[in-house]
This record gives sequence, structure tokens and C-alpha cells, in this order.
Amino acid sequence: MDTKINSLASRVVESNRSRGEEDDDDEAIFAELEAEIENDDSAALREHGLDQLRLQADKLKEMNQNAHGSYIEITNEKEVVRISANEHRCIIHFYHGNFKRCEIMDKHLAKLAPKFFATRFIRVFVENVPWLVERLSIKVLPCVICFVNGVSKDRLIGFEELGNNDVFETAVLELRLSQCGVLQKAEDPFNLTYTVRGSTTRKFRMSNEDEEDIDLDD
Repeated sequence: MDTKINSLASRVVESNRSRGEEDDDDEAIFAELEAEIENDDSAALREHGLDQLRLQADKLKEMNQNAHGSYIEITNEKEVVRISANEHRCIIHFYHGNFKRCEIMDKHLAKLAPKFFATRFIRVFVENVPWLVERLSIKVLPCVICFVNGVSKDRLIGFEELGNNDVFETAVLELRLSQCGVLQKAEDPFNLTYTVRGSTTRKFRMSNEDEEDIDLDD
């Protein structure tokens, strides 16, 4: 029974991964799935399938409202902290607009976000999050940090682990990020909180051979 329910629910996930889908399309898919369950020969599936499907639908809609499946920028530091603490799995790219490699990282993460709907993907401009930069000791960009259950589990600094070249396949980045378990197909909510204190200013450098310091002081 679980196998069939998971198969049906996966169609809902695929629908939600496409950010261009309308709510009416989602409702049509749910109606179709309900009809399949009601007409199934398995009494157990008919009895429990609809309840599980509704729970799955509510969960997916909540994730959809929280921008799962897309790669977006968050400008408010407290919101970044909230997301990293409350999302079960989250990937944050700390970037600076002057770094070419940050732009390259953006392109690859934008491809991964719809593929791993259960993981939240966001990008943050380092000048907007000075407290987090200090707290997480971010000094070299691009810096991608993976959070699982509100805890920093892994970080990718520069392109050294991606071949130290500006040209690489998204699959290489996917394999590297998957090592800490942040890329998953399923989602379970988990809540933790931080307390945000004062801000600081930092210097960052690019991760290529011609390192360059950028002073963020006013």
C-alpha cells in the first residue's frame, strides 16, 4: 500500500517542482489521485490512502509557499537565521556580486533547487548578513553552507573541491553536497532558533589563484 501511495504522491511533488504550475492544476491532480485511490481494489488503500494523500498535499503546499523548489535571495538577516534554523534541510550560498565564481555557483544551485524539492535553497549577499558572516567565520567566497535540522553540517568553500575550475557539471556539485545528507527527497519539519545580536564588518577574498580582498567597511 505504501509503495502505491508514494508513487501517487510523487506526482504531486513533480507538479510542485514546476514553479509555473497554477493552483487549479494542483487541484486537478489531487482529484485524479483521489479517484484512483477510491477505485483501487485494495480496501486498505481506499481506507488509508486518502488520509495520507491529504496529509502529503498539505505538507507539499506548505513547502511550496515557503519557496521550496526555487532558488531565491533573502535580504533580511533575521529571516536567513529563521530559515536555517527551522528548515529540516537548507543550503545557503553566501555571495558577493563582484565575484565571478559566485555567479557560477548561482547557476548550478538554481538547477539543483527544483530537483531537490525537500531542501530549501537560498542565496544571501554577505553585506546584508554581517552577524552570520562573523558567527560562521566566512572569509572566502563563494561559500555554500549546508544546514540539517538547524545545525551547520558541511560547507563548500570556493571551487577547490569541484576541480578548481570555472567549468564543471552541476552533477559534480550535487555529488559534493550530497555527502552530508542535505539533498533529500523527503521532508520532516524540525524547529530550532537562534538569537541575533549586533553586526560586524568583514573582508572577503575570491577563491581563485589571484586572490583579491574586498573591504566591506563603510
